[in-house]
Amino acid sequence: MAKLTYPHFEFHFPRDQWTLPHVLEYHATRSADRPCLSWLDSGKPYTFSEVNSIANQLARGFKNLDVVKGDYVVIFLPNCLEYIFAWYALSKLGAIEVTVGDTYKGDFLKHQVKLSKSKILITTTELAHRLVEIEHELEHIEQIILVNETDKKSSAVDFENINLIQFNSLFNKDKSNLEIEISPRDIAAVLFTSGTTGLSKGVMMSHSQFYFFAEEDVQLVDLGPDDIYSTGFPLFHGNAQFLTVYPSLIAGAHCILYPKFSASDFIGRISRSGSTVCNLLGATMAFILAQPPSETDKNHNLRRIYAAPLAPDLAKKFTARFGVAEFVDGFGQTEISNIFMTPKNEKRPPGASGVLVDQFFEVRLVDPETDEQVPDGEIGELIVRQKLPYIMSSGYLNMPEKTIEAWKNLWFHTGDMLRRDKNGWYYFVDRVKDALRRRGENISSFEVESVVRAHPAIAECAVVAAPADEPGGEDEVKAFIIPQKNESVVMEDLIHWCNERMPAFMVPRYVEEIKALPQTPSEKVRKKALRDMGNSEKTWDKLVAKLDSDKE
Repeated sequence: MAKLTYPHFEFHFPRDQWTLPHVLEYHATRSADRPCLSWLDSGKPYTFSEVNSIANQLARGFKNLDVVKGDYVVIFLPNCLEYIFAWYALSKLGAIEVTVGDTYKGDFLKHQVKLSKSKILITTTELAHRLVEIEHELEHIEQIILVNETDKKSSAVDFENINLIQFNSLFNKDKSNLEIEISPRDIAAVLFTSGTTGLSKGVMMSHSQFYFFAEEDVQLVDLGPDDIYSTGFPLFHGNAQFLTVYPSLIAGAHCILYPKFSASDFIGRISRSGSTVCNLLGATMAFILAQPPSETDKNHNLRRIYAAPLAPDLAKKFTARFGVAEFVDGFGQTEISNIFMTPKNEKRPPGASGVLVDQFFEVRLVDPETDEQVPDGEIGELIVRQKLPYIMSSGYLNMPEKTIEAWKNLWFHTGDMLRRDKNGWYYFVDRVKDALRRRGENISSFEVESVVRAHPAIAECAVVAAPADEPGGEDEVKAFIIPQKNESVVMEDLIHWCNERMPAFMVPRYVEEIKALPQTPSEKVRKKALRDMGNSEKTWDKLVAKLDSDKE
């Protein structure tokens, strides 16, 4: 029997028109007066025509600063409308946005700005103070564009050799399209990896890949012109850019932006905005569920949630509380787009990430040491090839050795460990470097986390490997936990809970309560930081407590 794959689909635009300027200009004509973009649910919507005109005016301002096609320009901003306008304006010129997270500082900030070799950087006065501290190492930056801030307390910023320009001074009176020829093959953006195990890498994304990734999201959530898509995730990250904002543009839908994600006001925002679709990460679902229940929890129009990764225990709780029963998931990376997606009319097995989008990709699961393919049911590293040109990354910016390493044997190596069942469903197991192996058994930290997190006293957790203290033990399982508000976790109860729900070799030996999980700016848990913490007097050990799961 043939394995299940994602249904083939048609695109909204032909492949030679896969550029953001073309999509924006199309809707500025066909959907001119429809709402395109709003800041907050109370903000006045900008129409497609207005957004296009603003992008044209601003693009001419950048052009007056000698920004030309192929130039890299750093956007170092918090979420704001100016972020979108700058992104769209640079795209109109064929220039390349380089997204730098507004939480970065010091060496992390210096690394990303220097790697881009950009001459121009866009930021706020508050964030610019971080750049003053490293000015002498930013030899390529010539001009900094400052976005006006609502915070009047921000003090003036003073650079020795960098010219300052006000963002609002760039707008030109000419609102017409620029008519600059841009190919889908041209680089559109550089988005940085999270850098959880080393220096972050700048992923070069062509206009073609940027469009393709966004179109996949349109198909996955079944987005249409009457939908309202909202996000508070950071705009420097792909989840906001090509999984919310750009899909809304392609579908002609209304996109609503917020400064930051809010667990406490999640359902309030959804209700006030009329949002029909949203994206959530696994950790954010747990944070929302940890909020006090309300009589208004089901007063909304939300019909579908793109949750990646989707923990089955959280989905059931979410449906029971908020009434949302439609969850979709996609599995991908900034480098490769979505490789797996969940078909709408298929019953997804618990924990499955999706089925292969075989219309566009070829994949294998291999031994990460040898690149030899593993059989169905066994865990292997996901490697990928594209069937269409320019729907995967064009490489890492100014890191040729990392590009070659990733494309070993002419396959892109994701660093993700997965397994596939006999029906064609793929299941994320772990990162290659986060995988655990205890007494000869491979362990998925994701699966252990799902069980631990389901405990009624626990709000969130992260599972990592701890060094074994016995020969041949390889790793011990350690769980970092965050209790629910006003709850205390009895460790013995937690171990009994795990014993009833997972094999003995997977049950954590060590448990440590922590106030917050260290995260990257893109909301991923920094497991290396947790592993580096090691064990201390705060770490609970089930062997010391004489609760040995292997003997129960």
